[in-house]
Amino acid sequence: MKTAFNSANILIPKNTDMNKWTVVACDQYTSEPEYWDEVYKEVGDSPSALKLILPELYLEEPDVAQRIDKIHAEMKKYLSDDIFEEYTDAMIYVERIQSNGIVRAGIIGNIDLEEYSFEKGSTSQVRATEATVIERIPPRIKVRENAPLELPHIMILIDDEKNTVIEPLAECKSQMKKLYDFTLMQGGGSISGYLIDKKAQQNIIAALEVLGDKEKFNNKYNLTDTPVLLFAMGDGNHSLATAKTFYENLKKSNPDRDFSNHPARYALAEIVNLHSSALEFEAIHRIVKNVDIDKLISEMTEKLQLTDTPQEQSFIYYCGGQEKKVYIGKTSSNLAVGSLQSFLDEYLKNNGGEIDYIHGTDSVKKLADKHCGIGFILPDMNKNQLFPTVIKDGALPRKTFSMGHAADKRFYIESRLITE
Repeated sequence: MKTAFNSANILIPKNTDMNKWTVVACDQYTSEPEYWDEVYKEVGDSPSALKLILPELYLEEPDVAQRIDKIHAEMKKYLSDDIFEEYTDAMIYVERIQSNGIVRAGIIGNIDLEEYSFEKGSTSQVRATEATVIERIPPRIKVRENAPLELPHIMILIDDEKNTVIEPLAECKSQMKKLYDFTLMQGGGSISGYLIDKKAQQNIIAALEVLGDKEKFNNKYNLTDTPVLLFAMGDGNHSLATAKTFYENLKKSNPDRDFSNHPARYALAEIVNLHSSALEFEAIHRIVKNVDIDKLISEMTEKLQLTDTPQEQSFIYYCGGQEKKVYIGKTSSNLAVGSLQSFLDEYLKNNGGEIDYIHGTDSVKKLADKHCGIGFILPDMNKNQLFPTVIKDGALPRKTFSMGHAADKRFYIESRLITE
């Protein structure tokens, strides 16, 4: 099959302090304004990707429209000041040393948005792994509208057990042109990037096409005539969904125009191997408050047929200082989080109450006690379940897993023109 991933025209700053240029993904530290205050202080007046993005912490601020206008003006200024070096038809091999010292390797290039859908049940080559919250897209569209550039924090996963696509590049990086190598701010580790030559690009595409062979794909997952899922979203799901929506809106508003080669048809992204030792999936837990806890537990026990007898799916619920492990007798998803979330969504719709998504078991218990609520502690998801679950269920429930700590998320380095 023809792969949705290919080379791109990539912009990298030249004659710029890269430590100040590069900042973490905009959807991190959304409850920690002090983090972003420190970043603004560290960047100062220097050219920086910080001035080209909108940290989501500020999405609901009253001056958000002015912030977006300033972003667009800064993009145009950087382009007119010629601060970028453009690498045409390029792919970049990236080695990120995470805060734990483990190397995460990836390849940066273009994703064809014609081959992507975030709709649940999609059979596209590139798919969302978690439910997309449609309400989160319009504010992001406003940033993309009138923006000449995109800066990606999108990370897309491939299921490459035999390490055929990305890993071979480590052996030949000494022959590649090194584009950057520096330490990331605020404890983000370090990163280096290498320009991939045309021959190596051809090898990457060939290896991806082998992964995308329909017969091999169906045999691998014990399927029959099922469309190939080659690329599964890891991070930046709503950013890619925004790029897709923006592109589709362009086509709708210009029905007679040819967009087959328009820059907005593509989005810059990094592909990473699901089987990388650097990738660890951590569960995201839940608390529910402002509900009748006894009623919730009673209905949950009945609907999910909860039992003390060990089953394939389980979770722990915590309330009133006590915790209990239960097993799900009646599942509705490939994962415990999916079966539980389906029940909670229906219960809260019918009975009211609030749900929040929490990292760390200690935080779940502390917040459940604080709000006189009930906490749900979920098992970590085995990352090998990702592709089979997306194939079977269409997409995971929102907030199913976190892929590493905030400091290890993608930092903005590369950019790309999205206007003609």
